[in-house]
Amino acid sequence: MIKTLGLTHIALPVKDVKRSAVFYQKVFGVKEMYGSPGSIQVQTPGTRDVIVFEKQKKASKTKPNFHFGFRLAKPSAIESIVETVKAAGGKISEKGEFVPGEAYVSFYDPMATRLKYGLKRSHQY
Repeated sequence: MIKTLGLTHIALPVKDVKRSAVFYQKVFGVKEMYGSPGSIQVQTPGTRDVIVFEKQKKASKTKPNFHFGFRLAKPSAIESIVETVKAAGGKISEKGEFVPGEAYVSFYDPMATRLKYGLKRSHQY
């Protein structure tokens, strides 16, 4: 069993990341945390809640990029998570760092739901 500190984020596939971020800013007062081409991460005020808006490609033959992530209890656990996921029947899709010092591993469960484990220390974490 992998020990976590709960969810880190919910990722939503959207047609327009900027428009989505502006809408949620106006409605819920979210603040942008990170931005990259095709993706914006926002946080709701006074919480650790993170919503990731990810640009969904038009006419994609793959499933939408909806996923959710867990906050790691120990950053050194990435390699053991990889082994645990594989042993349980999951498939690793990506491993790396959000930014230096904030590691993650992204994988699919046996039903093809995408999950992500990571250490995010910045922005109220």
